[in-house]
Amino acid sequence: MSPRFDLRALLERVEAAAPIDAVAAVADSLADLTGASEVSFLIADFSGHALVRLSTATRSPDGTRVQGAESAQTLPLEGTEHAEVLRTQQASVSVTGRGVCMIVPVTDRGDAMGVLELVLPEPPDAQVQADVRAAGHALAYVVIANRRHTDLFEWGQRTTPFSLAAEIQRRLLPPAFTCEAGQFTLAGWLEPAATVGGDTFDYALDRSSLQLSITDAVGHEVGAALLATLLVGSLRNERRRGLDLGEQARCANDALVAHAAPGQFVTGQVLRVDLDTERAQIVNAGHPLPLRLRDGRVEEVELEIDLPFGVEHGTAFRLQELALLPGDRLVFVTDGMQERNAAVLDVAAALAGTAALHPREVVHALGAAVMRATGGELRDDATVVCLDWYGGPQRRRDSTGGASGHLAST
Repeated sequence: MSPRFDLRALLERVEAAAPIDAVAAVADSLADLTGASEVSFLIADFSGHALVRLSTATRSPDGTRVQGAESAQTLPLEGTEHAEVLRTQQASVSVTGRGVCMIVPVTDRGDAMGVLELVLPEPPDAQVQADVRAAGHALAYVVIANRRHTDLFEWGQRTTPFSLAAEIQRRLLPPAFTCEAGQFTLAGWLEPAATVGGDTFDYALDRSSLQLSITDAVGHEVGAALLATLLVGSLRNERRRGLDLGEQARCANDALVAHAAPGQFVTGQVLRVDLDTERAQIVNAGHPLPLRLRDGRVEEVELEIDLPFGVEHGTAFRLQELALLPGDRLVFVTDGMQERNAAVLDVAAALAGTAALHPREVVHALGAAVMRATGGELRDDATVVCLDWYGGPQRRRDSTGGASGHLAST
């Protein structure tokens, strides 16, 4: 009988290693457990279209990036078994020329970070498969904990160079782009323009509420990124001080007026959902209207439009009720999805075809659609946040290996 996966022993091995060697410690433990000849972690890159195999191999395929002892091999996702594992969050076992290949997702609360790939000497029995899946889930936490101490993972994910504006913008986004809970799932995605356009999205969850925002700063490059920093930093600060939604918006607006140059502004929407009462309120600061998919129909959510953030000191933003019904899918966008050379994209029609997709896939699908519509030449950032509302009382989610059962098998 195969030895059982021992989480305590794995964590002790990881803790004894340097942060940069944390993944290697997991790989060594799995090799010992399964007899695998190869164990690789493939991390999702920032484009969403590729995986990156991180290693310290002395001989690497052509095109592999190398930095000191580290190497990063980029592998396109489209049409691969890896893509199917990420989409379904189900493990895969196949016989290849290299041996028996097992691929499992590396996921935390629906945030698909990549996959774990093993080359085994023989087909794994049910126990080995369960152990490898458990190790893949544990690896997600290992990466989250150790990426705070090293640039290795960030370097690996950057398959294209970042500008200074993109670096600033990246720091404004949440650490995880997907979050699953018992009452909802949300996911966000940003397709950056050739010159960064100042888009952001953010969310936070506490015991009784979910808050999310989507914003679009005027201008491009470093100026837009700094303007976005002022607004997002202020919204986070006021939220963490415990202010209500209206006060958060008012204070963020006044901070922008006080610290930004005249004529600089940010459009945006800030939403708060009370998880006990299932009541939602939204502030709409001059931003494109959200879309709602309900019972197979897509429609704009009608909202009153207030001034953008930063236009006038002391602006009182209206708290508008947003009706939520179980089964609703809400999609928030920036104008990069609708204007300029993306105008040929019918976002509502594209959304109508997503009913069977997980929100993580929805935002990628809409991002891919706008890239096709513009020939890959976005003139403005295009950002999407998708919120699926299941409703009902607060409860634990039904999950396996870091992923919810919602839409996992479609």
